[in-house]
Amino acid sequence: GGGGGGGGGGAAPPPKQDELQPHPVKEQLPGVAYCITSPPPWPEAILLGFQHYLVMLGTTVLIPTSLVPQMGGGNEEKAKMIQTLLFVAGVNTLLQTLFGTRLPAVIGGSYTYMPTTISIILAGRYTDIVNPQEKFEKIMRGIQGALIVASTLQIVLGFSGLWRNVARFLSPLSAVPLVALSGFGLYEFGFPVLAKCIEIGLPEIILLLVFSQYIPHITRGERQVFDRFAVIFSVVIVWIYAHLLTVGGAYKNSGPKTQISCRTDRAGIIGASP
Repeated sequence: GGGGGGGGGGAAPPPKQDELQPHPVKEQLPGVAYCITSPPPWPEAILLGFQHYLVMLGTTVLIPTSLVPQMGGGNEEKAKMIQTLLFVAGVNTLLQTLFGTRLPAVIGGSYTYMPTTISIILAGRYTDIVNPQEKFEKIMRGIQGALIVASTLQIVLGFSGLWRNVARFLSPLSAVPLVALSGFGLYEFGFPVLAKCIEIGLPEIILLLVFSQYIPHITRGERQVFDRFAVIFSVVIVWIYAHLLTVGGAYKNSGPKTQISCRTDRAGIIGASP
């Protein structure tokens, strides 16, 4: 301010009103193709939804695969547990997208409950049961009861608004290590499984990287097909490749563990499902 010198023009101009206002909410974020008010067209939405379901199959299938045998169950019980997980995930996702935060995420199974679930499976009260079917059912009821109690606590935390007040104090500085550590925690589930059948697991990772990171830089087109559908492309290609290896007899004389990990016809879940 020149102090209104010269013609005695009076005081400095008042501060602009718009500087004091918060920024208006943007309907469309720069660099983001689809926001809440601009969803993708239906055919693309269905394909993207199916891709998300493929990504989520990891937790949906791996959790029952590792837990059910310890509970005394076989392939039929595995199939039932996968069906239940998929059904409940669907209901949860619908509730979340209609009434919840509306984030485009499938609410599926979580590895967080694995250690506590295993402690229930190994509990002393179930060791005397001889019949595997009965053992499976009793352990399953015990796990379901524990999950109901645990979820009640989460419901109270959510609806009371307690968590909202805690989340206010979480800066990006505390959120980033939290998310990173949860991601690193999943490596121990992913990489040993990949190593069981390296000739199928490694091409999958390489193809996924090529489709999602390299091809978009080469094409530079308007249509982001390759990076958007990277999982579908890589999974389909590698599954066909694995199936050709299976049909061609590549694993005919290999051990049972390799056959279960590498062959496309050894899961037994489709055949066993009622």
